[in-house]
Amino acid sequence: MNNSVSTTARLLGAGLRALLVLTIVCGVAYPLAVTGIAQALFDDKANGSEIKDGSGHVVGSSLIGQRYDLPKQNPDDPQEAAKPDLKWFQPRPSNGLGANSVNTRYSLILSGATNKAGDNPDLVKLVDDAKAAVVADNSTATYEVRPKDVPADAVTSSGSGLDPHISPEYARLQVHRVAERNGLAVEQVEKLVEDHTEGRQLGFMGEPRVNVLELNTALRAAAAHR
Repeated sequence: MNNSVSTTARLLGAGLRALLVLTIVCGVAYPLAVTGIAQALFDDKANGSEIKDGSGHVVGSSLIGQRYDLPKQNPDDPQEAAKPDLKWFQPRPSNGLGANSVNTRYSLILSGATNKAGDNPDLVKLVDDAKAAVVADNSTATYEVRPKDVPADAVTSSGSGLDPHISPEYARLQVHRVAERNGLAVEQVEKLVEDHTEGRQLGFMGEPRVNVLELNTALRAAAAHR
């Protein structure tokens, strides 16, 4: 009997010591080490790839897209369609980005593609309607957008629905409208697009792209100093 109690006590003691050691190593030391290395070597990525405006306020993450819509006429009506605020560069179409009371252009609702076939009537109508809207929204008195000029990413969502990038072609298509709405020279806005165009990763992976949030943050600063 005594041997049984002694053995049980010894096993419990060994288990508690193992628990304490593993808690310190795996629950304290390892997380602190990983966090310290991440903050020292990759502080931007470790903190969520935050984008800040000129005053140092965080306006979002470079990894997740945002919508740029006008305030709803009736905020309590969930059926009211959002209308784009045409003073800003617009992202790819997405049903995964919504709004909240803190930042009306930054709220995740869902992530995912439509999963509709290329000949699905609903998808065809969405693309046709989106193309017509892009043509109408971006044509100005001095610049006409033709349907054949509209790139694919202007009328289709990404696989996640949260893509933060658009193609340089779509960004350039929006330049005249953005310049007119913000009282800026077309050349100045074109320079903003050029400065925020990223090349292929490692020179050969992917396609050139423009981060919409970074571009609009620079646009806001330029418009404030015009």
